[in-house]
Amino acid sequence: MALLPVAPRSFARIDLEVAGFRGWLTWHALRTSDFGALTGGPAAYVVYRTDDAAPSFLPANPGGRFKGKDPSAPLPALNSNWVAGAHVVYIGKADIADRRLRQFARFGDGEPVGHWGGRYIWQLADSAELLVAWHAIFWPEHARDYEKRLLARFSELFRGRRPFANLTG
Repeated sequence: MALLPVAPRSFARIDLEVAGFRGWLTWHALRTSDFGALTGGPAAYVVYRTDDAAPSFLPANPGGRFKGKDPSAPLPALNSNWVAGAHVVYIGKADIADRRLRQFARFGDGEPVGHWGGRYIWQLADSAELLVAWHAIFWPEHARDYEKRLLARFSELFRGRRPFANLTG
């Protein structure tokens, strides 16, 4: 049986880098580069907020209205989902990394595409400053399984919580 990479020691940027996460680009930089730094293979990714200050939320989510659904969440729900001290605000998986992150960005631009997961990040007032980093999966593990291991590690470190925008695990 092949050895799987260990989960990061913490979700600080340095520990994510040691674990193999690369990129650290804003959504704008990813769009401008046409997602060229990403591979077409499987990956797990994190959306990372560098600011230590408490967040400000937009009253309405600018994300796409997929199937006519408004992605906006009420401010009390956003506040209750916030994980104090965590810089990672979302953990995701992609079977085809460049395609999935392109879809995520298009949703954030207001296009009605199917990337409902992670929609809370677009309601952060500083969503334009968030960084995206990814870890290409080159070992025999499905992207979803690696994502679940990352979510479990986050939960261990943050008293049973999920990242802010991960509404399911």
